[in-house]
Amino acid sequence: MTFGEQPAYLRVAGDLRRKIVDGSLPPHTRLPSQARIRAEYGVSDTVALEARKVLMAEGLVEGRSGSGTYVRERPVPRRIARSGYRADSGATPFRQEQADLSARGTWESHSAQTEASGAVAERLGIEAGERVMCTKYVFRDAGEAMMLSTSWEPLAVTGRTPVMLPEEGPLGGMGVVERMAAIDVVVDNVTEEVGARPGLAEELSALGGVPGHVVLVIQRTYYASGRPVETADVVVPADRYRVAYHLPVK
Repeated sequence: MTFGEQPAYLRVAGDLRRKIVDGSLPPHTRLPSQARIRAEYGVSDTVALEARKVLMAEGLVEGRSGSGTYVRERPVPRRIARSGYRADSGATPFRQEQADLSARGTWESHSAQTEASGAVAERLGIEAGERVMCTKYVFRDAGEAMMLSTSWEPLAVTGRTPVMLPEEGPLGGMGVVERMAAIDVVVDNVTEEVGARPGLAEELSALGGVPGHVVLVIQRTYYASGRPVETADVVVPADRYRVAYHLPVK
């Protein structure tokens, strides 16, 4: 193979990908069999198999037990609003969006006290093993899981206060800023780092993805005078959603 030349399996996968994207192989169409790929492209069984594996890893095709491999429906990405969206509302961005008449969003959550892992403790500026309130969310649109979130709040800040449980009490379901303000903690800064990685098995199971699918991970932390008071991981399926930031100009 000369410098810059693609391996045969990538060239085959690239041509099949092009056919999927341009509609020559529309959704729900059966992908050419391994024997047909071998004959059409003049490659070995190994190359044909590896090309199919590439398309499966990219989420373009899916295997159906006893039936073959088929082109997946390509979803039209939808928008998820983030920081600064209708800041005067008081609710979280997701809840604000779901207040629109056209939205069909629901969510469920579960909170439990736990010990901070080393990674979470570092993000919160506390010692590993300190008690935190961990809240896990599943957000849905028309019944379809669209976003997962896991947040951690140090009980040294919220413990034995009316806002200790994020989804219960007089301010249950409000944003972090409003809940912290109720206990005289003034949140003055928030950071979000967006990255991408293959989804974990349990994440893809909850989100309805297939192995190998990529997810966007938003690592968010709220600060009060430099002290972290909440940190969270927000997980979004990258093939179905785009994250939109609405940031006020000051």
